[in-house]
Parts: sequence; structure tokens; C-alpha cells
Amino acid sequence: MREIAYAKINLALHVRRRREDGYHELETLFAFVDAGDVLTARPAEQDELTVVGEFASQLTDPFGNIAGRALAKLPRSQRLAVALEKYLPVAAGLGGGSADAGAVFRIVDELHGLPEDWRDRAVALGADVPACVESRMCLGHGTGTDLSSVVNDLGSTPVLLVNPRVPLATGPVFAGWDGEDRGPLPVGPASQIAERGRNDLEAPAIALAPQIADVLSTLRDAATLARMSGSGATCFALYADPEARDVAAQRIARDHPDWWQMTGKLRP
Repeated sequence: MREIAYAKINLALHVRRRREDGYHELETLFAFVDAGDVLTARPAEQDELTVVGEFASQLTDPFGNIAGRALAKLPRSQRLAVALEKYLPVAAGLGGGSADAGAVFRIVDELHGLPEDWRDRAVALGADVPACVESRMCLGHGTGTDLSSVVNDLGSTPVLLVNPRVPLATGPVFAGWDGEDRGPLPVGPASQIAERGRNDLEAPAIALAPQIADVLSTLRDAATLARMSGSGATCFALYADPEARDVAAQRIARDHPDWWQMTGKLRP
């Protein structure tokens, strides 16, 4: 079986408050790009996970990897050998590990079905894993685990992802949030939420990785919307048509050959 671990982006991310349990109360618009890591699976005598690709060297412990932990979380009658081609950067605001876990859940679902409590098992791996299992645009509340539907009028929108190749841990970014509640997500279809929303983690992320500001400045040149995703450092840009996206991608590759990028479309 072959499954894509679709890159997750936050079209908007509003941080409302710090909770007593140490987590943060969030409101976010999850979206997924039709590209990402690639997982293949085959029956095996025991569970195995091998990782290859550009960013494989950053994942030195296969079963410390969230994809390996996802295998261990799901009851099955058949063990699986999973090969993960790691195209998404690590600690990048794309939910790469969660996307990999989501792909494992979909593989197991196709082969064996998921247990009724699969959402609880997904949450135990990470707050955004349930959204990544379904990999469809949705709203997230609480710590990102409470999901609800949204009118997706942005399906097939051309998107460009850019990362300055600066890993950025989530904890320090949240710790740098100034604690000011700037209000809830806007109400309406996805396009209105994205346009009128914001990412409250951009400022603390830029304080830790100033290169993010350079990426955003470059992306905003021709995009209909450019914003940082999650806790960074990856930024995304939406475009009116694939031609505008591809021209921007070529220009960035020429002017910033050290930056990572990926092109695609938003999933319907």
C-alpha cells in the first residue's frame, strides 16, 4: 500500500489563553496540501519502520518516530513493514510527524479497519494527529483536538511552501507568546477565515528565527495570502493560479537556493 502524509498547514491560528494544564487554548483552520511524505507498507513478521529521504537523518530513532508509535497504538491481525520517504522538514510547522502518523492510521484502516476509540489513540500521539488522519480542511478548537467542519471554498487553490531550513521547536515558540488574547477566528467559509485571520505565533517565532520574516516578505510579493504555518518556520503562500505559483517558486529557487520548498494544491 502507498499513502501520502499530506502536509498540514494552519491557514489561521489564534491563541486564546494559557491553560492551567500548561497547554494553550487554540482556534485554528487546518488545511492540507496534496503533497508530503510518502509511506509504503507491506505485510511482515514484525512491525518495522525504515526512513529514507532528504530529512531522514533527523529521525535517528525509528520507533521514537511518531509513525512508529502509531503502528504500536493500533491493534491488528497482521504486522507491517513501513517505509517512510521523508520529504517534509522536521520541526517545521507542517505537522510532518503527525501527518506520517495519520497516514499510518489510514493504511491500517484500509487493511484492517480502525478501532472505535481511534480518535483517543490519535490524540495520545499528538494534538493534531486526529486532523491529520482525516487530512481534510476543518476547524480545530481546544488544544486542536476538537474538530468541526467548515465550508471549504479553497479546494484546489495553488500553494507554495517555503522553509529557510531552520528547525524550530514548538515549546519555545509558545513560551514566547505574549499572552494577549486578540480575539476568536472569524466566522464564515474558509476563504474569509483565512483572509481575516492571523497566526498569533508569528511574532515569537520570528524572534527566535528572524529568517521567517525574510521568507514572508518574499512570498507576499505575488501571493493572494502568505502566512507562517503553525509554530514555524515553514510559511505558505496561496495563489490565484498555478502559473503565478510556479513563477514565484522559480524566482525563490533562483534567489534563495538554500531554502526548502514544495508546491501543490489545497485538498478539497
